[in-house]
Order: sequence, then structure tokens, then C-alpha cells
Amino acid sequence: MDAQHPEPHVALIVEDEPYVRELAAALLEETALDVVEVETAEAALDYLKEQGSEVALVFADVRLPGEMDGVHLAKAACTLWPTIRIVLTSGDPNAASDGLPEGVTFIPKPWRGLDVLVQAEKAVQDPLPPVA
Repeated sequence: MDAQHPEPHVALIVEDEPYVRELAAALLEETALDVVEVETAEAALDYLKEQGSEVALVFADVRLPGEMDGVHLAKAACTLWPTIRIVLTSGDPNAASDGLPEGVTFIPKPWRGLDVLVQAEKAVQDPLPPVA
């Protein structure tokens, strides 16, 4: 990409549990991505509206406080920023069947660090193509 359109380089973590959010941040800080942490889907959307072109990966919990959950966030992000890799996580094993958008990856909690790192690597090395 050229200077006007730099490569996405941010991992946006959306998690309301501070310990889990900090754990994900510590893990993703070991990658080539810069890490931004927020607690709600609404805060994530606000960030995406301002900095969406910089975001390579959204790593979000399905269950979040506020009006939107992680599935609604994923649907909005897939529509408005189709090249961002979206990874949802939940301790509820049925959350993967809650109408996830095409292309969204689901990792059950407790997640393994390797699974998250693989998705971060894909976000950097193999970004999703824009929707035609």
C-alpha cells in the first residue's frame, strides 16, 4: 500500500473483563500489531469510525455490556470495514451458532494463546480481500 493508505497495524480488543482483556493485550503485544483495548462494542465502533483503516484485527467477546454484543459489532464491522479480520470469542459454546457473519472466526473460551496468535498472523500476512 502507498503512504496515503498504510497497511493496517492495529489489533482492537473488545472485552469487558479486565483480566481477559489484559491477557489478550499482553499476547497481541508480542505480534507486529499495535494494541488498542476497549470495553464495549459501542467504543469499538467509535474507534473504527476514527481509525478503521488502521485496524487489521478485531478480537471481541460475544457477550458485552451495552446495546450491542460482539455479533452485532462483527456484522457492522464486516459491512463497513470488509478487510478487517474479525475474531469472536465466548465461554458459551453455542455462541458460534448465533448468526456469525461469513468470514468471522470463532474461538471458544478459554482460548489458547496460539489460536489468537495464528489469527493475528493471518491479519498481518493474509488480510481479507474487500467485498466485491
